[in-house]
Amino acid sequence: MSQRVTLALPSKGAISEPTLNFLRDCGLRVERPNPRQYTGSMPALPAVDVLFQRVNDVLYKVTDGTAHLGITGLDVVREHPDDNLIVIHEDLHYGYCKLLVAVPEAWVDVESMADLVDVALDFREYKRRNLRVATTYTNLTRQFLHEQGIHHFTLLNAEGAIEAAPTIGYADIIIDLAQTGTTLRENHLKPIADGVIVESQACLIGNVESLRANSVAVETARALLETIDAALQGRDYYQVTVNIRGETAEEVARKVASNPLTRGLQGPTVAPIFSGNGDSGSVWFTITIIIAARDLLESVEHLRAIGGTQTVVVPVRYVFLEQSSTFQKLLAQLG
Repeated sequence: MSQRVTLALPSKGAISEPTLNFLRDCGLRVERPNPRQYTGSMPALPAVDVLFQRVNDVLYKVTDGTAHLGITGLDVVREHPDDNLIVIHEDLHYGYCKLLVAVPEAWVDVESMADLVDVALDFREYKRRNLRVATTYTNLTRQFLHEQGIHHFTLLNAEGAIEAAPTIGYADIIIDLAQTGTTLRENHLKPIADGVIVESQACLIGNVESLRANSVAVETARALLETIDAALQGRDYYQVTVNIRGETAEEVARKVASNPLTRGLQGPTVAPIFSGNGDSGSVWFTITIIIAARDLLESVEHLRAIGGTQTVVVPVRYVFLEQSSTFQKLLAQLG
């Protein structure tokens, strides 16, 4: 059994740099001494060898077992499904985009896929040809168009600036990835409202056979998922420290916990403040709680209302729960 685990990462493209930034923010920094090299390392996980590949090739390397694990786009996985490929973490919270149908803005009467069905029939009846569709996602496109009732079409496997295909004239519509829609608008295209095929983002994938046969690969996946899950969960919380005057720690704790937003994950931590004036007891206590980011301002208002002062808020980098739910899901999938 190999004691090394290969993790394939995108070397170029829209999610290349965001992937390195994401791993760095999770505490999983990738070292690549030379940007022209196709290999690197991950100091936090010494058993990991990093292999840099194009986004599509990340999937191919994981599928054929060259790499045990990889990060790529979910759209790529959906376009090239394989029984030996498993999606370990479907949403790494970056690289969001949509694979969608876009038509020329001049087609003012085409707003839905039902309208596009009529257009395809018109092309067949009056122009004596199929609707020409430029895309690099031929499998997903073919399946989606058939599901929508469009059967008379020709797929043009386009590369490069696919958005220009209708303007140049070698395609009628396109099916491609879009993030903000700016590129579509610049090329006088508009998305079809119900023409979204896949909502994609960066995901972590693995080779089923390698994971079942290699305990080192499974342990590496566990370490990755524990860290990634904790880092993603940490984004949702802040640690709040506040000083509150009270007669006893129990009294102060009850005031803080009286509001569900300020109860913290398991309740507030209360510690007396040493005043240094020789008093036998302290009338000031420091409260430490973990608060959901969405509830921060409302929580601070409650703490102020019960006498809180000198409130300090810091981001939470990690929240490790009893176990990684993502890893437990992976174990279940591996059987």
